[in-house]
Amino acid sequence: MDDIQFLKDLQEELITQENDCQAAPRFWTVGDYEWVEAREENAERYSVYLPYIAESYVLDDYLEEIKKDRELSKEPLTELKEIVDDYDDAIEWIRKYIDEEAELIPERKVHIIQPNTMFLTKAEAKSHIKLNKHHYTSKAHSYAMTAWRAPKVERLLKILETFDWDSIKTK
Repeated sequence: MDDIQFLKDLQEELITQENDCQAAPRFWTVGDYEWVEAREENAERYSVYLPYIAESYVLDDYLEEIKKDRELSKEPLTELKEIVDDYDDAIEWIRKYIDEEAELIPERKVHIIQPNTMFLTKAEAKSHIKLNKHHYTSKAHSYAMTAWRAPKVERLLKILETFDWDSIKTK
């Protein structure tokens, strides 16, 4: 009886939930954003890669942290404070004082669909994001998709949405 009630509740949710302008058969995933390497002309920000420690940092954040470094001598600190929004000067400064092989990496933010996420309802997708927010950025969101040309998925969802669950007799 619990399974039948689950299916009745799921049916109600499926037929009353928002469709987010997505055609049936629809399902939800987790949409999010990530920074990826980009062409210079498409850059929204820059990161710096430091080979000697094999780490990358967002350039502006990295420079701000360096300015707080109490062990930095006066000359490099003065030079650093004179650098204003000039990425070429910034990378040259880093190469001079931090890592001579440092690389400047242009990046842009792109929308992604998180792998291994698939939900029948928008509410379940939202709940998953809330309970697992440590795996996503603060911009994570439910993202509706169509199971395009997937006849078995379409048939299953149609059954779930239209079947008369009250017609089933339980033992």
